Amino acid sequence: MEITPKRPTTKGPAETFTGDVWIDPIVKGVAPSHVRVNIVRFSPGARSAWHSHALGQTLYVTDGVGLVRSRGEAIVELFPGHVVHAEGGEEHWHGAAPDTFMVHLSITEATDDAAVPETTWGAHVTEDEYQGR
Repeated sequence: MEITPKRPTTKGPAETFTGDVWIDPIVKGVAPSHVRVNIVRFSPGARSAWHSHALGQTLYVTDGVGLVRSRGEAIVELFPGHVVHAEGGEEHWHGAAPDTFMVHLSITEATDDAAVPETTWGAHVTEDEYQGR
């Protein structure tokens, strides 16, 4: 058994997030595991840029009200206990509703191929896209 001390919270970079987002790394798997688990905290109105994951992403909402949207689909509201899975390559974004914080666990997995990025980032979500227009 290994007990790891808490790692520092980091601010989500402006290149990939709109608004204030904080990330706490929980698990970074040791080979042969490639699982990644983070706690991500979004301030009201904060959100990720459009992105996709090589092997998909699962979100588990723990607090607040969130929003998630896949490219070409409608925005879906998320509440504590909701589980969302985006398939590998599915372009999407997620974040907090306009008037409340949202916290989720993000669960992803890297590939064995170091040339394949775990996450591919796209453009920032516009205000119109965030509003569902």
